[in-house]
Formats: sequence, structure tokens, C-alpha cells
Amino acid sequence: MDLSYGAAAESFREEVRAFLARAWQPGERRGAELKEFIRQFRRAGVERGYLYRSVPKRYGGSEQPVDVIRAQVIREEFARARAPMEVGGNGVNMTVPTLLERGTDEQKELFIRPTIEGDYIWGQGYSEPGSGSDLASVRTRGELSADGTKWIINGQKIWTSQGMQATHMFMLVRTEPDAPKHDGITYLLIDLNQPGITRRPIRQMTGQEGDHTFCEFFFDNAEAPVSWQVGERGQGWYVSRTTLKHERASIGSADGLGNQFRKLVELAREMGRLGDPLVRDRLAEIEGRVLSHRYSSFRLFSCAAAGDDPGAIQLMMKLLLTEIGHDIALLAQELIGEAALTEPEGAGARGYRGPRGPNKWLDQIMGSLGNSIAGGASNIQRNIIAERGLGLPRDLAMERDSGGKA
Repeated sequence: MDLSYGAAAESFREEVRAFLARAWQPGERRGAELKEFIRQFRRAGVERGYLYRSVPKRYGGSEQPVDVIRAQVIREEFARARAPMEVGGNGVNMTVPTLLERGTDEQKELFIRPTIEGDYIWGQGYSEPGSGSDLASVRTRGELSADGTKWIINGQKIWTSQGMQATHMFMLVRTEPDAPKHDGITYLLIDLNQPGITRRPIRQMTGQEGDHTFCEFFFDNAEAPVSWQVGERGQGWYVSRTTLKHERASIGSADGLGNQFRKLVELAREMGRLGDPLVRDRLAEIEGRVLSHRYSSFRLFSCAAAGDDPGAIQLMMKLLLTEIGHDIALLAQELIGEAALTEPEGAGARGYRGPRGPNKWLDQIMGSLGNSIAGGASNIQRNIIAERGLGLPRDLAMERDSGGKA
């Protein structure tokens, strides 16, 4: 297997590396000063064509041609320099690509630049109490105002990531109550800073005060302009599939899995268990799966560079990452033992504090369970792989529940 990128790519690597050596010098900056420095650094990265490559220049991006090799070189070099790339979160990963595919010119002008600048933070308004994996069963209502210029929204959304910080939300609302459930949903954008919207943090199992990863929203005659409707009225289900496509792609990335495994090996060493034959067997098994996932990502990368179809493996990456991450967390929990049940007082970070400093394993253990739901529940992912990847018959339960449109 030839994993080299070629002379042209290596020359480009030197260019990126020189830029980072010159431009990424945060020094002792902290707080607001560091935040502004990062903003200016990202703008310089855009000017060089390194960041927001798929976003047109008119919306604040660098508008570069698709080149997966150059994109990979940029990721590698920014990671090596520990320099920030694009703003993270739902906005850049989900809202922006959805608007580029489905949005109006007005929506693109209004939302994309503030999102990639980090001024707008987006929550995802999909899940509702009693409406999780069956996304098409949403009950939050949207009704047109008397003058036909606004959607009036009533209902509830739950499990919204970054909900306490979010300024806006992309959401699904039921606007055609008498239509089949997949055909009566509209995809809306909404400003969360308005009367009629209440947000409430959800306290998690970690028990951390002030660290609210998720929250729930209550809508009581909240408003969204009709011009903020993405796609046709009643066709929001199909717009949402565009958004989910980008969410699953970001979750299914192999980046970070190798780092988790290296930390697991370090944990085994700290706990004095690295010489245990049973532990070594488990580590070898997990490492084999981590490497298999990594090499599968190389295959996807190679196919993308060559313009080839990689086949069913592209459907499997998110599910595999979820399962491997869960295996890593389970072994970490066994290694830590009873200390994994509670957070030691004064640990300074969530989870077990080893002799070489805090290890945030409690987050990893709890998060590994959440990843089996994020971006599509694992069982639904298995159905997709079976039907679309392996050509197996459709699951009859899903057929019945979705009316044939899952």
C-alpha cells in the first residue's frame, strides 16, 4: 500500500507548514485577546485557501476546488501545529452545508458568514420527548400568521447540543397535520433570542454544575419568518436528510480514535496492568479494530482522490467508530475499577486522576453511550447498511412505522 501523497502534495505541505510557523503564534494571549487572535488567524487561513474551502468567497469562504489530498495535508499540518481550523459545532458541520445545498440566496447571505465567523451558534431542533429515532413523528407545530409572513411555533425540543450557548436553531416542525407524517414537516431556521422561547439545561449523569452539554427548549408562540424556511413547505423531511448526511460524515471520521487508544495504553501503564496477559489481549484486539478503521479511512480517502465509489464501507464508518469507542471506554472502566464510579474530590477534571495528571475517562465512558444515538441510532445504521449496502430485504417494522419512506 502506497500511503505517500506525491511530490506536489509534499511541496504544498511545506507551504502550509511555513504559513503556520509564521501566523500561528498565540504566545501568552488569554481570554478575549486570544479569541480575537484566533478570529484573525482563521481569516488569514481563508485568504490562503486553507479554511472553509467549500464555501464561496461571497459568503466568507475560500472557494477552492475539491482536492481531497490538499484538504488532508491541511488537516495534518494544522493538527501538528495545534492550530485551530474551522469553527466547530452544528453550524459549520451541518447548517452551512445544508444551506449551500438547499438554501436561498438570501439565507446564504444572512447566515453563512456569521456562522463561520463564530458569531452564530446553532442548535439542532430535531428530537422531542417521545420522538427520537423516529424523526418523522415530530409534534412541534408550525402555523402561518394571519398575514402569511411568519411561522408561529408551539411545542418542545430536547437533547439540543450547545443549547445554552446557541443563538439560532435549525428545526423540524409539523405544518400539515393531516398529511402523511413524512410529508407534513417543514424545515425552519429560528432566532432563539426572542420572547416565547424558554431553554432549560439537562443535568447529566456526571452531575457537573454549569457544564450543560444538552438542554431542552419550549416554544410558546415563537416566530420565524417564512423567508427562513429551507426548502418547500411540507418537504422538511427531505431537507433534514441532507443535514443528517453531513452530521454522520463528521461523526464517522477516524480522527481522534488513535489518540483514544494511546491514552488507554497509558492508563493501563499507570494502573500497573500493562503486563497483565488478559489486558494485553484486550488491548491487542482493540488496536486491531482501531487500525482497521484507520486503514478503511485511507481507502475512502484514496477513492475520493481517484473519483471512485468505495462501496458499502462508507455506510459503516460511523457505526464502527461508535463500537470501537465503546470498547475503549469499557476497558478503561475496568482498569480504573471503583474509582470510575465517582469523581474524586478535587480531581480538577472529570474522571480518574492518575499519577501523571487528570484523565477525563468519565466523559469518555458516558460519551461512548451517547454516540450510539448521535447522528442516527446504531440499530438504524445497521438497517441502512443491510438494505443499501448489502441489498438485504427491508426491515418490516421500519416499513410499517415509516409508511415506506424511512
